[in-house]
Amino acid sequence: MSAEYTISAYRESESSWIRCEGKGSFQNSTVMKEQAESDINSGHKQITIDLEKCLGMDSTFMGTMAGIAMRLAKLPDAKLKVASPSDRNRQSLEDLGLNAIMDIDPGDGSWDEMLVKVRKLMKPCAEGSSALVKAPHILDAHKKLCEADDRNAEKFATVLNFLEAEAKARQPNT
Repeated sequence: MSAEYTISAYRESESSWIRCEGKGSFQNSTVMKEQAESDINSGHKQITIDLEKCLGMDSTFMGTMAGIAMRLAKLPDAKLKVASPSDRNRQSLEDLGLNAIMDIDPGDGSWDEMLVKVRKLMKPCAEGSSALVKAPHILDAHKKLCEADDRNAEKFATVLNFLEAEAKARQPNT
């Protein structure tokens, strides 16, 4: 894991916890996505992303969170939760309309005891194979942001156009 960030995780019964320490970015969003997909495939219906030590998030990281939330929304009684976001991170999520598809920590202290326990049990995640496949992941993350809230299409139109053109240019001619 980079000295810039660490993604850690812990699983219990039907819940899993993923923690981002440092910056949440395109560099570590694939690790978060792989962990969440593994958790969902293992039957976990509640995934909590702990942002207590997250210094900030780029659009790819938030788009990855949106994709996880959308996948969970298709399952009965499943939900993505966000624990301990800073005011800035909460605002970033809300500015993109992601509070409509995930539960953002109410800040009332109801999670405090559980978070203290879970944080002691978390283990760093290893970087997986998808770390090498950044461009398609970044494109997918931005598409998820647009699916989550139509207003994001205008915000990310230039990024999407660029990434789609890059993906098309990389395809072999058939």
